[in-house]
Amino acid sequence: MSDSIDHLHGAVRTAILMLALGEDQGGKLLALLKDDEIREVSRAMASLGTVRPETVEQLCADFAVRLNRTGSVAGSAEAAERLVRKTIPAERASQLLEDLHGPSGKTIWDKLGKVNESVLCDYLLQEHPQTAALVLSRVGAEHAARVIARFPESLALDIVERMLVMEGIQREAIDDVERTLKADFMANLASSSQRDPHQKLAEIFNAFDRGVEARLIAGLETRNQDAASRIKSLMFTFDDLTRLAPQDVQILLRAVEKEKLPLALKGASDKIRDLFLCNLSERAGKMLRDDIDALGPVRLRDVDAAQLAIVATAKELAAQGEIEIGSGKDDEFVI
Repeated sequence: MSDSIDHLHGAVRTAILMLALGEDQGGKLLALLKDDEIREVSRAMASLGTVRPETVEQLCADFAVRLNRTGSVAGSAEAAERLVRKTIPAERASQLLEDLHGPSGKTIWDKLGKVNESVLCDYLLQEHPQTAALVLSRVGAEHAARVIARFPESLALDIVERMLVMEGIQREAIDDVERTLKADFMANLASSSQRDPHQKLAEIFNAFDRGVEARLIAGLETRNQDAASRIKSLMFTFDDLTRLAPQDVQILLRAVEKEKLPLALKGASDKIRDLFLCNLSERAGKMLRDDIDALGPVRLRDVDAAQLAIVATAKELAAQGEIEIGSGKDDEFVI
């Protein structure tokens, strides 16, 4: 490192001084810092390498009487960890040192960039759009794009608009989100990956087009009837919207993209059509029937995509507590 200290920013200067003071005295000073300051100084310390004695002496000028002429110091991740662990309670030290270890990157945002987009999407669907906007503004652009593409369009646009004004956000708010992510998401990611495989497969089967779904379910029933029954019980399909209460259907109608409803109902059963039509005014119901008839022949995969989009909207509303999705025959309603 050069003799000049003019180019050294505050975290680097602090890291050199603490290393020069040694683990005992430097550790006492480190313990007085805030968590985000400890992280910043620890990262600087880990990347220092060898600092020449002349540089150390300049930085220690205010302490020259006590330090005299000091020798060189060497910064490393190991040195940072020893200093932090010697002076900070074990649990807090482990959290603070997360940025220096692990294959996922140096920060919580780097780690989120390694999380599967469907997992991150499911998590953010349960959070406030402002939180989702903050998270997606700080992960990689390609990863953010894949996550946003999974949101219902109205939510995606809301988040995009919030991301446009992210520059004014307070550091305290960012710190709060970081702490929440570590405590409520990253810390539980490993355990969540151990969830019931039937639930995961139910979600996968929900995403199949109906032909693939029918073939695989039929094949699984011949091999493992119990597993097939369990997966079918956990699946939530377009036809399962008949489990919704009338007031929940009306909330869903207000939330779905209007152009998707006629397409979704084009290939639906009479029962599911009646579910929606009976929750519309006479005029709106007639307009919907006209829109369905005006479509003409449509591709089955387009119908499936429209139905999946409406199911996704229903799940989002349920996650936000705006509607309740029934889980069995006892939850069905006769309209």
